[in-house]
Amino acid sequence: MQYLALLYTDPAAEPAYGTPEFEELMKGYFAFTAFLKEQGAFKGGDGLQPVETATSVRIRGGKVETMDGPFAETKEYLGGYYLMEVPDLDTALKYAAMIPTARYGTVELRPVMVF
Repeated sequence: MQYLALLYTDPAAEPAYGTPEFEELMKGYFAFTAFLKEQGAFKGGDGLQPVETATSVRIRGGKVETMDGPFAETKEYLGGYYLMEVPDLDTALKYAAMIPTARYGTVELRPVMVF
């Protein structure tokens, strides 16, 4: 079964780019990605550009509207994702807890509907 792990973070809670803490954080992501690949569970995953680069699209009254930034205003924003192929939710939960984001942000797991 496929699960999408959505990685939400608060930029204020993240280690600053270029610091030893940031480098250690990135090593954690690289190690987790290597682990998923070794397990045959890695289907995809990447980080996202900063929230300031987001554009939201919606249709209202038959008209396409675009807005700069994310639709929802929150402290945490979607910063990346992993798409995993695992046998069950318990395994997905175990793997999600290994993602560095879980230590300072939130990892949301969603089962994927494969059509």
